[in-house]
Amino acid sequence: MAASTMKALVTAGDGSFRLQDVSVPALSSGEILVKVIAAAQNPTDWKTLLLHTRPGNILGCDFAGTVVEIGPEVPTDLRKKGERVAGLVHGGITANGAFAEYVAVDAALVIPIPDNMTFENAAQLGVACFTVCQSLYQCLGLPTPLQPTSVPEDILIWSGTSATGQYAVQFAKLAGLRVISTASLKNIEFVKALGADEVFDYADSKTAKRISAVTGGALKYAVDCISEGMTPNQVSMSLGEEGGTISTLLPYESRRLDAPVKTVFILGYSVFGKDVEFPFSFPANQEHYENAKIYAKMISEIISTGTVNPVPVHLYPQGLSSVQDGFEDMKAGKVHAEKITYRISDTPGLGK
Repeated sequence: MAASTMKALVTAGDGSFRLQDVSVPALSSGEILVKVIAAAQNPTDWKTLLLHTRPGNILGCDFAGTVVEIGPEVPTDLRKKGERVAGLVHGGITANGAFAEYVAVDAALVIPIPDNMTFENAAQLGVACFTVCQSLYQCLGLPTPLQPTSVPEDILIWSGTSATGQYAVQFAKLAGLRVISTASLKNIEFVKALGADEVFDYADSKTAKRISAVTGGALKYAVDCISEGMTPNQVSMSLGEEGGTISTLLPYESRRLDAPVKTVFILGYSVFGKDVEFPFSFPANQEHYENAKIYAKMISEIISTGTVNPVPVHLYPQGLSSVQDGFEDMKAGKVHAEKITYRISDTPGLGK
């Protein structure tokens, strides 16, 4: 049995948080309790802290750890105690988040971790990989690495250095697609090493024209991993003369007038199949939940092949006590092509 209390990062309601003792989350039907070994940071973590001002919420979405309790109505053959798993929760809006010693999560939505993968690397799988699956398969209907195509359709992954972008490039390439991507000049070779066939400078005003040229004016599929600033226009203009579909990670409508461009907003939190009110209103979608159960198994199988490189880990030294530093570094734009990660046992006072 898990302890009744735990250390967690709890919101104060004024844009700040503190490390304090709280109750371990109670399990609802279909949930398991995971002892968190490592947690990874996402931009949504610090944004939620500032925008969702109710006190008493636990921060953090991405986690990896071991199953310590199995709740009611979890099928006996689905999960087992001691199993190594990774996943995501909607952190920062309830008293259940990844920046804690324990987290409660839907038993069907965790990703079994391969034996050769560390918890530190696995902690980043939840948000990024579920988002990639939603973007490539749920939205665009493209082939998966488990059933690759023999016809190399073109796809644009805008920002191949972002966490989602790195996995999208790799998943798309393993599926037999021809991958076009963007990066800063210093990271072009890095993204090519992930499998991208062509990589262009995201800051070059002529990149959209170059992408259109290299794809013969026929590009139909894109994933916009930034979805703000100039990228809505850049990605739209990269598509071919007949237009196409863009998976977006923030909501926007294309302003391109000479070709039909469909944008589909991908919200990772929709995997839970429940109404989402924050950070955007998104109605419950049972299909998204059913898809996510398939994706959890798919991600584990893909990762198990050993052909996917995790995002390079930047492990902060003081566990949960380092999260403030991680937030400040991310807000200041100091995080590039890496995943800020915290090992919970590194938190002073918790022990190893």
